[in-house]
Amino acid sequence: MKLKYTLVALGMVAFGASSAVASTLDDVKAHGMLKCGISTGVPGFAFTDENGNWQGFDPAICQAVAAAVLGDSSKVEYTPTTGKTRFTTLASGEIDMLARNTTWTFSRDVDLKFTFAGVNYYDGQGFLVPSSLGVSSAKDLNGSSVCIQTGTTTELNLAEYFRLNNVSYEPVPIETNEEARANYMAGRCDVYTTDASGLAASRSTFENPSEHVILPEIISKEPLGPLVRHGDDQWADIVRWVLNVLIIADEKGVTGAQAQEVAAGPDPELDRILGTEGAYGAMLGLDRDWAVRALNANGNYGEIFAKYIGEETLVGLARGLNAQWTQGGILYAPPFR
Repeated sequence: MKLKYTLVALGMVAFGASSAVASTLDDVKAHGMLKCGISTGVPGFAFTDENGNWQGFDPAICQAVAAAVLGDSSKVEYTPTTGKTRFTTLASGEIDMLARNTTWTFSRDVDLKFTFAGVNYYDGQGFLVPSSLGVSSAKDLNGSSVCIQTGTTTELNLAEYFRLNNVSYEPVPIETNEEARANYMAGRCDVYTTDASGLAASRSTFENPSEHVILPEIISKEPLGPLVRHGDDQWADIVRWVLNVLIIADEKGVTGAQAQEVAAGPDPELDRILGTEGAYGAMLGLDRDWAVRALNANGNYGEIFAKYIGEETLVGLARGLNAQWTQGGILYAPPFR
């Protein structure tokens, strides 16, 4: 009998825990605000405008989710996080999702118990050095001092790569991208290493960007994307499919401004996405126009990329791996059906 009651009690605890963690959508609606964790600032990826509002490639994902769920892309409360604080901030429930340069790895997925909602930027770790250093390869950096952000995959990648190539180095630990730029520009480290996109973003802020080079080696795979806590599949599905909608619309050449007008067009997948066929919004716990609002927020994936980090911006990134699979890249969303 005691065993039976114990099992019943455990079942009630499990049910209560499941109910508690499965309420993110309800919490967001109750607060009337999406709480989103971002970086402390990376040019193009996350920055504040002249009015102090957060903008960029990463906040655009938060804004699309807020538009889909709350009907207003401005209903986002941003929490800047460092490499060390981002995971505890998400795990504690202080934020509803994390949208910053965070690499999808086994341990973060399984051990830390986060659910990655997809990849919004395929990246790899690189090295930024002054041209005056006179090196053309990361393997020539023996004895150099390297600015490295603690609590990140870049810290481990660097140690493994240099060990395998018999390169000695002196780590200069830093907490934020701003601190890294300041230390690098002040000459406190010879090299700055992080995701190559972050290096390009940092270089764009230098007075003389041409005096600094990103070395050719890319030493890791860094699939970056938004993430949520384990245990709330509905919320993970919402964030995942908001991102997928942005990618599919880019593939099909549908801009944010066109979303409403093509909602009853000849493409059946777009009809499903934009709410004129089926009840796909209801499957997520949302209304039929959720995807239209997500696209209206900042446009499709390609529009967001071009606006904040593309070749016409100071960051100047080509689509590369992040081009659509139909255009030589590996960007690819599952079918919406």
